[in-house]
Amino acid sequence: MNRVTSIGEVLFDVYPGSKALGGAPFNFIYHIIKLTGTGNFVSRVGNDSAGNEILDFLKKKHISTEFIQIDNQHTTGESIATLNEQKIPSWKIKTPSAYDFIDLNDDIITLVNNKTDCLYFGTLAQREKITRRTIHYFYNQDIKYFCDLNIRQNFYTKDLIQECLAASSVIKINIEELHLINELLFNKSLDKNDASKRLLNEYQLELLCVTYGDDGAIIYKGENHNHYKLKAGNVVDTVGAGDAYAAILCIGYLQNWDIERTNKIASEFAGEIIKINGALPDELSLYEKYKLIINEK
Repeated sequence: MNRVTSIGEVLFDVYPGSKALGGAPFNFIYHIIKLTGTGNFVSRVGNDSAGNEILDFLKKKHISTEFIQIDNQHTTGESIATLNEQKIPSWKIKTPSAYDFIDLNDDIITLVNNKTDCLYFGTLAQREKITRRTIHYFYNQDIKYFCDLNIRQNFYTKDLIQECLAASSVIKINIEELHLINELLFNKSLDKNDASKRLLNEYQLELLCVTYGDDGAIIYKGENHNHYKLKAGNVVDTVGAGDAYAAILCIGYLQNWDIERTNKIASEFAGEIIKINGALPDELSLYEKYKLIINEK
């Protein structure tokens, strides 16, 4: 089994009257661990009640806290959600937060150098220089790099996006992020297909996935591409759907599935997540079902 390490934010998504554990790198690795039985998560939480709650949750779910740093100066991450009529969230993200200050230490260096085949990262945790420097330290090594760009608010720069693209083996973006890349990097109004192909080729990506919300997802690989659109029903909320999709996309990539199979299974798994509240299912039966699916020959 390929060993996946995720580095970045863990936080609480705060809704009117409730909160749920979240953060794309955390949601992603949670699914990876539950689906494959292996994976590591590098992050940082505050020395506060929210941080303790996160650590307790991880221990209860049998997920290692070995690489979760404790910050005595900065508080645990938080993102305030507002859902529109289509139940799609917009976020107000607290800054600074503990995950902005992930220190590069010997434990993390050993983890990535010796126990990682694929490193997952995004842009949000790179908004401050300390975590950004830690992530960049691991670029250009003999491993795979999976970047779910996850642009949030104004927490990005043109340089940061270019660095992420250049470092990556696999990129996952949504259609809004594709438009942003087109505008920032290509300086022309390419149509979405041409922009995707240019992105794939210019940054020598092994795989590019563009998600289109209700219109499904397109995976590009070499000269080939696949568009899959799921007929989704019973939508409760869309929080975490992209992270669920990313987890299967990563598994499919590392196991050399064809892009048709990857797109179908990833879309179906994401389709299950939008039927529940929040990003993570309480019932493990969903993971048992998808373990069988991903292990089929």
